[in-house]
Amino acid sequence: MSKLFLKENPVLNDYQQYLRDLVKERGFQDETLPELFMLLSEEVGELAKAARKYTNIKSDENSHKPEVDLEAADVFMYLLDICNYLNVDLEKAFRDKEEINKKRVWK
Repeated sequence: MSKLFLKENPVLNDYQQYLRDLVKERGFQDETLPELFMLLSEEVGELAKAARKYTNIKSDENSHKPEVDLEAADVFMYLLDICNYLNVDLEKAFRDKEEINKKRVWK
């Protein structure tokens, strides 16, 4: 039974800390960066498949119908894990990148 707790109304840094604790608790702290990227890629593929089914793009009607929201959560978790591995403060990076994007001319 997990003892982890994500506070009510968390900010992005809370999610990153939660993932740090989760990785330790579940024994995943020795995964390498290439392994994390492969896992992220796998989850992105599962999200794409779920989105395909959600939008009724033809697919095997007998295949498992994953839930888009749960697949998106998996992608988010691996992104946080990679950011933690690389010591990236994702909230700060997002804000910094958005300041750059605000100055761009979008056509």
